Amino acid sequence: MKVNTICIIDDDLIYQITSKKMLERINVTNNILVFSDGEDAYKFLAEKASNADELPDIIFLDVNMPFMDAWQFLEAFTILKTLITKHIIIYVISSSISDTDIQRAKNIEAVKDYFVKPITIDQYAELLKSV
Repeated sequence: MKVNTICIIDDDLIYQITSKKMLERINVTNNILVFSDGEDAYKFLAEKASNADELPDIIFLDVNMPFMDAWQFLEAFTILKTLITKHIIIYVISSSISDTDIQRAKNIEAVKDYFVKPITIDQYAELLKSV
């Protein structure tokens, strides 16, 4: 199944490039948006809130980022999603193996699941199959 737009929010340039290449290789999307921090991603979503076609279907969100980390992003997104008509699936993908981070993410309604980096092409393919 193909989704229209996937969004990667991560400050690690290597992760951005490898994830984008893997997603392109499994051919699951027409469009990949990449943001280096939660603040830029949030501003984009807020600006496009009324235009569902321009919003991502799926967000892959890193925990530790400058300016606005995942927790700040998710707090702001929870408020913003009341203005968004499109259902956006968020996966937290982080190098953090902390049980506290994992449970915190899973307790946030907007988060579908939490994955520990590195994520493989097979993991991407499997998780996108379930969307």
